[in-house]
Amino acid sequence: MSASPISWTAPGVRDGPDAGGAPLLVIDDLQVEFRTQAGVVPAVNGVSLHVDRGETLALVGESGAGKSVTALAVMGLVEKPGRITAGTIMFDGTSLVGLDERAYRRLRGGDLAMIFQDPLSSLNPAFRVGDQIAEALLLHSDLRKAEARRRAVELLELVGIPQPDERARSYPHQLSGGMRQRAMIAMAIANRPSLLIADEPTTALDVTIQAQVLDVLRDVQREADAAMLLITHDLGIVAGVADRVAVMYAGRIVEEGSLDGVFTSPRHPYTVGLLGAVPRLDDPRGTPLRTIPGAPPNLLQLPAGCELAPRCPYVVDHCRAERPPLAGVPDESDVSGGAHRSACWRAVELPRLVREASP
Repeated sequence: MSASPISWTAPGVRDGPDAGGAPLLVIDDLQVEFRTQAGVVPAVNGVSLHVDRGETLALVGESGAGKSVTALAVMGLVEKPGRITAGTIMFDGTSLVGLDERAYRRLRGGDLAMIFQDPLSSLNPAFRVGDQIAEALLLHSDLRKAEARRRAVELLELVGIPQPDERARSYPHQLSGGMRQRAMIAMAIANRPSLLIADEPTTALDVTIQAQVLDVLRDVQREADAAMLLITHDLGIVAGVADRVAVMYAGRIVEEGSLDGVFTSPRHPYTVGLLGAVPRLDDPRGTPLRTIPGAPPNLLQLPAGCELAPRCPYVVDHCRAERPPLAGVPDESDVSGGAHRSACWRAVELPRLVREASP
């Protein structure tokens, strides 16, 4: 699927981000909690990560790991009973924690944009799709209404929607799931954001449409020269998209590294389990999928040591007694210069343990 060219230079729309220099997004020791009747839930528990300009970081983990809450914290959309209790979020030199709502509104949909999981609930059912994209343009530029509507049609064409003039006049419920997701992408990139957050952008789509949506994301990221934070539970879809991978479990980052480093030499048992659950074309027919035994911990009753200890096949007493920090590990297969990190006491010897345990 080829994307049509589109001119990004328009009145009120900034030039592309400056390459190099400091990371575009830096999250340091972020903590987000939800107060419930049962107690305080630490949904995000000391997350630190960064996204460089123009790169794609995939944030991977099971449902409930804290991925979406991390994204909502970046967007300033954590609602009560949730709240940020500690940590910093720096976006392009601006501190986002405690930023007033007026300043946040200037960022959202402009330099900072997000594609949500469910486009049907994220798009306003009472307005035509083209009008909603045009409104995003009008809020962040000095375009006239006619020009904004024209560019909305161009954006729909850019993301691969056929007959964009007609689809721009459609209401969200008149589009298929794949088209709604593409319309959400068009709206998110309308003002050429520096950072695009894509939260499970292929959820509930069939495999063919998933591949097309991922192609669209890659195309528009190149067109807009944007960085992307891709949130997913499926390591299988990040292989052709991400530059780096951060794996999240029970509110914490448990492994982070380059795509090649994490995929070829995972240094956390949870990552090993996620990779093992991805179907392989070279497996004999009828081979059952491998699973991670057990279930994620109750965030109200986290264990004293490693959160994965009750499910880990490589657990030792040290794992149950003390929580491992996220620390650098040597990795000869990783060309990222030692940027591979793991929160596992057995990270260094893990590749050997995995080989010995393989049939």
